[in-house]
Amino acid sequence: MTTLSCFELGERMLSVSEARASLLTLVSAPLASEKVVLAHAHGRVLAEAVIAAFDVPGHTNAAMDGIALNWPCAEEGAGESLAEWRLVGQALAGQPWQGRLGPGECISITTGAPLPEGANTVIMQEQVTINGDRVNIDAADRVKGGQHVRMAGEDIARGQVALEAGSRIDAAALGFLASVGQANVTVWRRPRVAVFSTGDEVTAPGDGRDAAAIYDANRYSLIGLLQEHGVEVMDLGIVRDDYNALVARLVQAAEVADLVISSGGVSVGQADYTKAAVESMGRLTLWRIALRPGRPMACGTLGEQQVPFLGLPGNPVACMVTFLCFVAPLLRVMQGVSQAPLRQRAVADGRFNSRLGRTDFCRGRLSCDEDGRLHVIPTGAQGSGILSSMVVADCLVEVGDDMESANPGEIVTIHPLFRFP
Repeated sequence: MTTLSCFELGERMLSVSEARASLLTLVSAPLASEKVVLAHAHGRVLAEAVIAAFDVPGHTNAAMDGIALNWPCAEEGAGESLAEWRLVGQALAGQPWQGRLGPGECISITTGAPLPEGANTVIMQEQVTINGDRVNIDAADRVKGGQHVRMAGEDIARGQVALEAGSRIDAAALGFLASVGQANVTVWRRPRVAVFSTGDEVTAPGDGRDAAAIYDANRYSLIGLLQEHGVEVMDLGIVRDDYNALVARLVQAAEVADLVISSGGVSVGQADYTKAAVESMGRLTLWRIALRPGRPMACGTLGEQQVPFLGLPGNPVACMVTFLCFVAPLLRVMQGVSQAPLRQRAVADGRFNSRLGRTDFCRGRLSCDEDGRLHVIPTGAQGSGILSSMVVADCLVEVGDDMESANPGEIVTIHPLFRFP
């Protein structure tokens, strides 16, 4: 089935899934790829798979300090009769012992040192007593052949895919890429996203505040969300309710950005100049979406390059929710991200209000019971302007358009929110 573009949906109320699918027609593929040094790759998305050129670890080695020896298999009759061994050498990490162990022989070994030929087991140093070249093993009946040994290639074998294209590089992935010798990686370019707020009533934090002023929460929330999604943010400040000023800011943004986001000024009101300004240099449609919090929203393109433009609602929580529902999927496409966003299920421990035909994203707080089941409670008042309840939330609870509400005891879908520890 062909997906409608965002300009072909008319004036009817749109479902969340329909709006999201149509928005994705604005972006057809990831941005250009580039090569970066590994130290600068955190948060980036791989454009090419990384293949291991060698085994990791590269040799079978000791998992702890102790002695290395050839311990018989269970069927060969190990145990108490093998309590004493003869020490014939030492292996250090980076300085392997050259030779082959004979029957009854062992070497001392440090963590990471290669096992010599003839060895299959390491016994930790706390379990042995060394007197000259004689080694006695305490509780020899508890030794298991093959213990405390890291096998060559057990992390990843030569020729295997270390990380797939589309993987976002987190701290663990950075270390993993280093372990397979990657000094550079090919990643998708970071999207450049321009963001600004609109409205005569919007005031920058730190400026004087009169009775009608509203401090600009949206722009700072959007900057934080954009940074969490790994993009390059261009902060274009506040634009007053002036047609010419708005056109000038849109022209500026379209020249440098891959995506332009504004907040406020997208309703059909006499002071809302967004529609006229965007249409002076591109196309724009205003949407009503069956979503709470979140409507209205504008979708358009700017300039000859048809840079995507999204006008988000002015209410702070509605602004954040529409970002997560609609902007985040666009950014994933631009960055070539292959992983789907995390969705989980939890037991509702409170009532989450909604109504049939509308999708609600309620703010929730998670906990875990003794059986490991997730539970979620509302964070309090759910008005689209109550940003304090978003601060204490660690997830959004999705109440689908096929549900009247979610009652206590029912299973609900949750979307975890990114939070720094």
